[in-house]
This record gives sequence, structure tokens and C-alpha cells, in this order.
Amino acid sequence: MSDNNKKDTKNEKLHISKSVFQNIKEEKQQRLEAEEQKELEIQKKYEQAEKEKKEAKERRLLEEKKELIRLKQGIIEESETIHEEEEEEIKLSFPKKISNFFYHNKWWLIIACAGVFIASYLVYSLVSKPRPDMTVLFLGECPSIGEDSEGLEKYIESFAEDINGNGEVLVSVCYIPYSDEPQKNYVNGVDTKLTAEMQSGNAVIVIGNNQISKMINPEDVFVDLTDLFPDNERIDKYYFKLTGTDFFSKIGAEYNEEDDWFIAIRQPARLLYAKQEEMEKTYEQDKPVLEKIIDDLS
Repeated sequence: MSDNNKKDTKNEKLHISKSVFQNIKEEKQQRLEAEEQKELEIQKKYEQAEKEKKEAKERRLLEEKKELIRLKQGIIEESETIHEEEEEEIKLSFPKKISNFFYHNKWWLIIACAGVFIASYLVYSLVSKPRPDMTVLFLGECPSIGEDSEGLEKYIESFAEDINGNGEVLVSVCYIPYSDEPQKNYVNGVDTKLTAEMQSGNAVIVIGNNQISKMINPEDVFVDLTDLFPDNERIDKYYFKLTGTDFFSKIGAEYNEEDDWFIAIRQPARLLYAKQEEMEKTYEQDKPVLEKIIDDLS
């Protein structure tokens, strides 16, 4: 075969190969265009359907509006366009009704139950709480009294009477560990407790030491005992001196011998949390107890 024939054959093959690839590319392009056209037609049909649906809804709403106006004006009595849909009443059994009520109101029921429980507890605490016949203030640091005041309570109860008529004698001791250290008083909340008690008339008999006597002006707070016990050597104006007596041994308590302990009684006065008449009543009830204690320790 000559060189020219070979060259022609090669060119023919290249042309054929090029034609095949071109045909495949054109067919693919045609398929893509056909699919795009199909999707476009589908989209147009969907948009047309939505448009018709929207127009139909608007026409229906317009007709219903016109029909409603006719009904309100009394032009027509019934409407073929507007129909009221009656909800079907759901009938529940009695257990289901109870279950449904608790389900829809459970939080309100929980809150109500909690309120009833708290109120019941407070009422029970108030009713069942022992009511003391008298209260004594113990002002000063005495750890043995702070830990256990039963000995002091029993000692004073031996001189007290059943004031409230509940069949037993009960004395309460209010222990306030006042000291000459302000920081310690602050930590223990002493200042707040002391202020509250001194503005209350629940307790008139006070047991204290020289630390509290520096803070309280006795002339404004205590009764002058020299008028009540003129011949008692342990009376120091407003105080009956407990240091040097067997008071602490009788109540089973340890104390600092350097502290000058005393017992005194407060003057009735009008206070922030008590009327003068109320404090006078407490004074008259507790005064005989003070007299018996002084007679016992003298």
C-alpha cells in the first residue's frame, strides 16, 4: 500500500472517531435539554395548578363573605355556602373524667397540697409547742449553760408556779453569750438577739456578768433592789451578786470565777415589741420567783 493510501485511511479513522464522540455529546446534550424542558413544563403545570387553587379559594372566600353579609342583613335565612361544623361531643366515663381532671390540674393540685401541708405543720407546731410559764435571760459567756441549761431551768422551776394552767411548771432559758469581743458577738449574732430580747417583755429576770453591765445602763433597765431587800449584804444597788454563792453548783454549771455574775429584774416599760401593761404583768408574775431565789442564796 502506498503512503498516500495509508494517510487517507488514518484520516478516515480519525474522522469516524470524532463523529462518534460528537454524536454522543450531542445526544447527551439533547437528553439534558429534553429533561430540562420536561421539568420546566412540570413546574409550569404546578404553578398553574397552585394559581387556580388560590383563585378558587379566593372566589370561595368572596362568595362566603357575600353570603355572610346577606345572612346578617336578613336577605336570606339559610346559606348553601356557609356550613357550621358542630364538634362532636366526646363522652368520657367517670374514671376517665377523674383522670382527665387530675392530668390538667396536677400542678395546681401539687401547689395546693404543699400549702395545706405547710399550714398543717405550722398549726401543729404552734399548738403542740410547750408554753413556758416564764423565761429567763442569761447574758454572758458560760459554755456549760449554752450546751445544757436543764440544771438552771430545773432550779428556777422549783420556785415558779403553773402560770399558764397547763398542769406543769416550765421555765425557758434564753442564752445569749455576750462577750467583750465585738467580732465574736458578730459571728454569734449576739447583738441582734440581745436587741430583740431587750425590746421584748417576755423575760424580766436577767442573769449576767460584768461584761453585760458595761454595755447596759442599769438605771434605765433594772429595778433598784435596795428598796426590796434593804438588809441583804449581797445586794449591790441593781444587782444581787451570784459570785461567791453556791448558785452555779446548784445548777450544775461551770463558770469563770473572774466574771462577776449577778441576777437582776427589769423595770416595766413600753418597748418596741411590748406594751408597758404587758411587761408589768410579767414583772408581777416573775418577781416572787426572784425573791425566792435571793432568799435561797442569801
